[in-house]
Amino acid sequence: MPNEWSGQIAKMHVSVDGDNNAQYQLPVGDSQVNMNALIGHEIAVQYSGEINCIHCNRKTKKSFSQGYCYVCLTRLARCDSCIIKPEKCHYEQGTCREPKWGEENCLQDHFVYLANTGQIKIGITRHVSKGVSSRWIDQGASQAMAIFRVKERLLSGLVEIEIAKHIGDKTNWRTMLKGQPDTLDLVTMQEKVHILIQKPLQAIQDKYGLQAVQALEPKPVEINYPVNHYPVKIKSINLDKEPIFEATLLGIKGQYLLLDEDRVINMRKYSGYSLSLQA
Repeated sequence: MPNEWSGQIAKMHVSVDGDNNAQYQLPVGDSQVNMNALIGHEIAVQYSGEINCIHCNRKTKKSFSQGYCYVCLTRLARCDSCIIKPEKCHYEQGTCREPKWGEENCLQDHFVYLANTGQIKIGITRHVSKGVSSRWIDQGASQAMAIFRVKERLLSGLVEIEIAKHIGDKTNWRTMLKGQPDTLDLVTMQEKVHILIQKPLQAIQDKYGLQAVQALEPKPVEINYPVNHYPVKIKSINLDKEPIFEATLLGIKGQYLLLDEDRVINMRKYSGYSLSLQA
């Protein structure tokens, strides 16, 4: 008998086991579906046509910022432009949309990191647990390493800007999905970064305090993804245009399901969508 789940979905919950193998759970309604266990099996997905905001549960014809309705997009601090560009944090100006949320999420320690997602990139994250950040898994990084710890989100943006003058800050999702990338020397790159941003980093510390930005000891990690086969010529599934599909699940990387016939689908993009999943 096939297994079937239905309901509103959200981005896959990610973690790693003791060998840094990525583990995926897809929230579907009240269930947490173990997606790793479905690799190699046929799956069928049917989108109902209904979308609900992942914050207020309001019905919406269109999802914004990966799961929010338009009202929440314009009101929530987590949907403000400073989340994408943390250097534009305006909490100190007294104009934060949700000051309490900002205190709990932005005025906390953040990490600046290097990652290998097919090419080296710089990024920021709030949490690094047992040496691994869920953000690294979401981005499909095969290697990653935190290089600075800063005392709030604003500072992570200021540091990232300086590093991004020398290293890219974007993930090319097509490159990330096309295979296991070559191993990169993140420790040597960290050493280069320290030299490249020495003067602007000193200026940031002079303004915000010596402990505002702290360099970390190099501790690179490697993350393994459950992939049996990578796509050659990627074909992205759009649920709004293709609400029903059947496929063999060949792997998972980042927030993408890798399917047969070189098809992929970004599950995070459809947070708030109601669908049925059958395996």
